[in-house]
Amino acid sequence: MSIAKALPLLEADGHGPAPCCAPLAERPMTAEEAETAAPMFKALGDPVRLRLFSAVASHAGGEACVCDISDVGVSQPTVSHHLKKLKEAGLLTSERRGTWVYYRVEPSVLAAMGRLLAPPPTT
Repeated sequence: MSIAKALPLLEADGHGPAPCCAPLAERPMTAEEAETAAPMFKALGDPVRLRLFSAVASHAGGEACVCDISDVGVSQPTVSHHLKKLKEAGLLTSERRGTWVYYRVEPSVLAAMGRLLAPPPTT
């Protein structure tokens, strides 16, 4: 016999919740679920932010120095702005080491977003 337990709301980085709802193919989202998930998808809706998020997510070791990911065709202040927006949406965490800042994709958020977008089960 297995004991199934509902997972609690995932915290991204202390600033806000990660999407915690059932997969989109399972049932329609509630208004509250949509309010929770929308800021993350909105942050990823910008091509530069999506490229930065992808650069961090795919970087060796699971983290990337801003010096390694800033070649996305915009100025350094604009890169910083977009990274800040990704952090505010709970998609990235950061750590300053000396003069550089290292970014990581928040694993719980990535897992929750993947679950949210999972295809319906095949029967």
